[in-house]
Amino acid sequence: MKVKEDFFVRKKKEVGVLLNEVQLKAVRQTEGPLLLLASPGSGKTTTIIMRIGYLIEEKGVDPTRVKAVTFSRASANDMKERFKRFFPDLPPVDFSTIHSFAFEVVRNHFRKIGTPFQIIEGHLDVEEQEDVHSDHMPLHKKIILRKLFKSIVGENIPDDQLDELTTYISFIKNKMIPKDKWSRVQCDVPEAERILREYETFKKSGHRQLLLDFDDMLTIGNEVLERDQELLRKYQQRFDYMLTDESQDTSLVQHAIIEKLVREHGNLCVVADDDQAIYSWRGAEPSYLLNFKEIYPNAAILFMEQNYRSSSDIVNVANSFIKRNKNRYDKNMFTKNPPSKPIKIRSFADYVEQAKYLVQDIQKVKNLAEVVILYRNNSSSIALMNEFDRAGIPFYMKDADNRFFSHWVIEDILNFMRMTFTDKRPEILEKIHFKFNGYISKQQMAALKEFNNNESVFDNLLNYVQVQDYQVKPLKTSKETFEQMRGMPPLHAIRVIRERLGYEKALEKMCERFGFRKDYLIGILNTLEEIADTLETMEEFASRLKHLESVLKTAKSRKGQNAVTFSTFHSAKGLEFERVYMIDLIDGMIPSSDDQGSAALMEEATRLFYVGTTRAKKHLELIVYRERDGEKMTESSFVAAIRNIMNPPKQDHTGQVEEHRGTVVDIPYNLNAIRNSSELVVGKMVKHRVFGTGTIINVKEEKIHIRFEAREKALLIATCLEMGLLESV
Repeated sequence: MKVKEDFFVRKKKEVGVLLNEVQLKAVRQTEGPLLLLASPGSGKTTTIIMRIGYLIEEKGVDPTRVKAVTFSRASANDMKERFKRFFPDLPPVDFSTIHSFAFEVVRNHFRKIGTPFQIIEGHLDVEEQEDVHSDHMPLHKKIILRKLFKSIVGENIPDDQLDELTTYISFIKNKMIPKDKWSRVQCDVPEAERILREYETFKKSGHRQLLLDFDDMLTIGNEVLERDQELLRKYQQRFDYMLTDESQDTSLVQHAIIEKLVREHGNLCVVADDDQAIYSWRGAEPSYLLNFKEIYPNAAILFMEQNYRSSSDIVNVANSFIKRNKNRYDKNMFTKNPPSKPIKIRSFADYVEQAKYLVQDIQKVKNLAEVVILYRNNSSSIALMNEFDRAGIPFYMKDADNRFFSHWVIEDILNFMRMTFTDKRPEILEKIHFKFNGYISKQQMAALKEFNNNESVFDNLLNYVQVQDYQVKPLKTSKETFEQMRGMPPLHAIRVIRERLGYEKALEKMCERFGFRKDYLIGILNTLEEIADTLETMEEFASRLKHLESVLKTAKSRKGQNAVTFSTFHSAKGLEFERVYMIDLIDGMIPSSDDQGSAALMEEATRLFYVGTTRAKKHLELIVYRERDGEKMTESSFVAAIRNIMNPPKQDHTGQVEEHRGTVVDIPYNLNAIRNSSELVVGKMVKHRVFGTGTIINVKEEKIHIRFEAREKALLIATCLEMGLLESV
């Protein structure tokens, strides 16, 4: 016992690590299966590193006999560095992703049987992506899928649908779904199942080498270990202790590989949090954790519930919130950290005010690296980027997505705008001819291209191409509309394109035909309107798009600098910040309409929201708005749940629920509000949010006296300034 205590005392002196009771148990529990359920901010990485060091220094285990599997390469590198810092004198331990381990298995197997193969996944630059239009078949997963979609569906696949298709393929493989059940997996991409079947055939027989993507490494790796007992024994005998991190994100095929490797010795430590399982759409299997005892009957289960990251205000609310979910281990996250400030719920009249408020509030912060803005969908980042760039606030994009600026909807809008400068170029019209209400057919377009007389394309259609009677009026109207748009401010022009020229209706038809997501496409148009706002010319608009595209590329390189972080909820997992702003918290975004149609998806959305709240150390703001682009919005039910936890509705003596009492946490933000006490002077006319217009008649140290039309009021100055209750008249 003395020796073990010396290990922990020594590490406290060397690196300042002091473990709590549960962490100590986790480190000492070296033999047999262990499920370590680690709440957010509970020091799991430190515990994992200490456990590995303990195995080597105190149990005498050879470092090469220990295998640690992490979820991502970044996580594996982080653990390597942390291990080296904690144990500088020990040899390195094998930290890797499950994919890299599976690749090693696959490579050894194919070498053994003499089968040449090629990996067709990885980084793909712009030039390679453009190769999709060339005659040969480039050997990259995305380009192969683009080619197959084009040959089967007859159209080019948009990037968002390509993402959905690759997710569908990964889901099927990670869930180990047999071929005869592929049709049961839903995918909105047209002909998804047929494309998958042809993709699999092409990889096996369409090239002189066997082609493998990243998912194949897992499925083939698992099959190899199942069939090749000699190879399996080799790996079983190579490691005596295995540890997997972020195991709530591990898929069925990944679990199957791990199970085979530990079958002989059973020394498996699984570190996970079922409350942070947010990747089921990618094939992750969080239910595996709930059934852990069925797979490993003699397993020990430990709960690391103490949060070292966040203030008690945040921990207590987040802990109550996650209990909405039923399919979970009954954990109670707690903290010994003192309270800091209550979670703020800010409500805005309109979506546009959200970004303006964020700019205003964050401009006051000195250490921008301690600030993160979280959103569910990447598209939310573009409007933010536009506002922050204009305000000169540096930002780092955690998962920057350049595809927004190359999306075909944006190219369409720019082509419509080009038509306002000249309607004499049939090659521009060809790109948009079926996307507005001129009803121009492919045949008519082909005939039009025969005329190079430098006349209006509309005049040529009406004078020289055979058109139907019903087309004459729309074509004349379209010509007039494009002429009227010449020199129009870009915001107005986009609205004319959407409505009068019928572009939005054309998009709806394309969504019905090709399974495109209408909300995604409309979201792009709305974002373009936000970018166009305040710009005077269409040339300025085109330049602004180019500028923002280059800004986005720069934003990728600002990691670790004094810059605000923009991130999706998913990508923020594992990170922590002093100040967290969660935005776009409206019904339909989180939870989405899909979430609300499924109990399992609703629980996952709840976990996603929980992950967002638990990134914050001391300052957490939840931001909602009541209107977007003229459409009424409803706040997220999750925000309502947080409000009720913080400020529960009381019951009167009859059992009826009263309105909220006590602390006001819902703060509608007024951009015109008086924020400085120096503006509060006797004789000034002010407007109060509730009491209307009045005159300041007295200002004392803490209170301000205002004569309103109905009566005189004495108000606390601090409350008026903090909540933005007053504005100048």
